[in-house]
Amino acid sequence: MISLRLGAADLARIRFSDRPHPVGTAILACQALRDPAQAALMPDLAARAGAIAATTGPLRHLLPARGLLPDFLTPYEGIESVAAGIESIRATPRRRITAELTDTYANLPPSPWRRRLVAADPQVLGLLTTALHRYFDAVLAPAWSHLTLSHRDQVTRSAQTYARSGVDGLLAGLHPAIRWRPPVLEIDSWWSAELSGTGEGILLVPSPLTGLRPRVLVQPEQPVLLVYPAPAPAGSPPFGPDPLARLLGHTRAAVLRRLAEPGRHTTTALGQRAGISISSASEHTAALRAAGLVHSARAGGAMVHRLTPLGLHLLAQNERRPAP
Repeated sequence: MISLRLGAADLARIRFSDRPHPVGTAILACQALRDPAQAALMPDLAARAGAIAATTGPLRHLLPARGLLPDFLTPYEGIESVAAGIESIRATPRRRITAELTDTYANLPPSPWRRRLVAADPQVLGLLTTALHRYFDAVLAPAWSHLTLSHRDQVTRSAQTYARSGVDGLLAGLHPAIRWRPPVLEIDSWWSAELSGTGEGILLVPSPLTGLRPRVLVQPEQPVLLVYPAPAPAGSPPFGPDPLARLLGHTRAAVLRRLAEPGRHTTTALGQRAGISISSASEHTAALRAAGLVHSARAGGAMVHRLTPLGLHLLAQNERRPAP
């Protein structure tokens, strides 16, 4: 159990992540979906993970099937895209990689790949991050808007609890594995320690893919990161005829879905991802913007687009429909 002693500065700066972290979520999913009980809660994700198991072997071998994960693989930075998260992982100092993986592998049989990763071998780290990117694209990307909306639903409910019951009600109601005994937060995690807050607050991240126990990351000059189990999203992205395409047209629906993926969505990038010309991408984003589904703003020489809450809601509601 982790006993986390929180000061006034930590309690005054409690906040939620505004969206799931692409790379952090992928790392947790790699482990959670290997547990049959967890996989049964999200069968579509588990099926996609199983379908690419042969091409993501480095993940399955280098990450333990359950329990402690090295903190550097779930970074604070890089929330804006998969590429940014992977860059943060690859920038981890060698000493930290070695220290964290030594703890992670303490109860696992040694292997040549594991030894090389403990030594921060760039080639093996590259194999790991390449497999991680492939895993996100194949397993999580098709459900990303669904997972994002579920995250926002959880945050909204927690905000309502905070409004009714204050800090005590919020911390006491996060999860059965988390107990608030002021000023100590007791967390049944995968390791045990007595820790103090950093004075930078707490960043709360509800996730259906964190596994059976909460995850805690405490680093100097950073908020305490607390990732805790949340219910699996209701429903799942469907197969079969697409009503969103019937409503918007296939290309416009594809553009809307691309905007739900993590990353910086310029007109040029959207055109490339959707397989259309830049002028066509500009036309489609203009129509979506006029409907209130997309917000666009100029950044330097590029126009950058993102979903509005209405656009995200429309996309997620379409994904929640029953399969035919």
